[in-house]
Amino acid sequence: MQSLHTQETDVYLADNLPDDLEQLIEPYKNEKIFVLTDKNTHRHCFPQISRIGGISEERCIITGSGDEYKNTETLISVWQKLVEGGANRHALLINLGGGMPCDLGGFAAATFKRGIAFINIPTTLLAQVDASVGGKTGINFMGYKNEIGSFMQAKHVLVDTTLLKTLDQPNLISGFAEMIKHAYLKNEALLQRTLDFDILNPDMEELSNLVAESIKIKDEVVTADPFEKNIRKALNLGHTIGHAFESFALKNNRPVLHGYAVAWGMVAELYLAHIKLGFSIKLVEELASYTQKIYGSFSYSKTDFDYLYDTMTHDKKNQAGRINFTLLRAVGDIAINTHCEKDEIIEALNYYLSHQE
Repeated sequence: MQSLHTQETDVYLADNLPDDLEQLIEPYKNEKIFVLTDKNTHRHCFPQISRIGGISEERCIITGSGDEYKNTETLISVWQKLVEGGANRHALLINLGGGMPCDLGGFAAATFKRGIAFINIPTTLLAQVDASVGGKTGINFMGYKNEIGSFMQAKHVLVDTTLLKTLDQPNLISGFAEMIKHAYLKNEALLQRTLDFDILNPDMEELSNLVAESIKIKDEVVTADPFEKNIRKALNLGHTIGHAFESFALKNNRPVLHGYAVAWGMVAELYLAHIKLGFSIKLVEELASYTQKIYGSFSYSKTDFDYLYDTMTHDKKNQAGRINFTLLRAVGDIAINTHCEKDEIIEALNYYLSHQE
């Protein structure tokens, strides 16, 4: 396996998933090892690691599939199965799956017996470049994304891009939105390279290279600010409005994939960056066109503006009752804690609506 030489969490690109994982869990060979996965990943990916010494079906914790299961009920069931399985403070939890198992499993590990070690094996593109790296763990609560959680770094993250072959196209392009976000935070060269990549017909070798670049960008930011007091807020580009879109979609029983919401949210937030900080309107228009082509559009009406705005007031970046955004002055020129007034946010929501077919 190839180390990405990250600072906060040991991240490796797998050469051979079973062999590499067996090496990583060697220190726990005399302890109980649990695997948390969802129904889909259990079927498609668990067989690849099921024959490794120390891993057994009886200590495999299987949840439902989808973000709607990232809740207190599922969390309690994980704790229960750890207790029933005889887990102690030296046990290991392997989170095998997309963002939901990585987020929920990380939080379960962070809180069980005041913290046990965990390894993330992200099986979706979104999880590989986002949820599995950086130490954020948590669950949704009362309709709000990641409302309850903690910071705890995985012992290791093992990234195997061959697992992406099990993904359908919507989940693949969902993860790609976070890679686009990272490129906006880095520089124009990477942004152009990312937007030029054909995610609908991907070259998997080039995608693996882009994944490595994306993980390194996130690691650089997290290393500089592990507890999101300052520059780590940059990673929330597109997320304040994107999370509001996700909450609105869940409320209306039409859930959307996280990356889609982030892509749509980036369009609105880069328009905010244009009116607040002079970000290039040409680049905003280009992103609006790109997201329309790749991600389609998100449907809402002007009567929904108050709900969307109210949802944004719960964002964790807010201070003193003010909604704070991560915006850009230019590609790679980041402005965290940018306060926007309600009328400016409504203008951005209007802008997004006006650019949908």
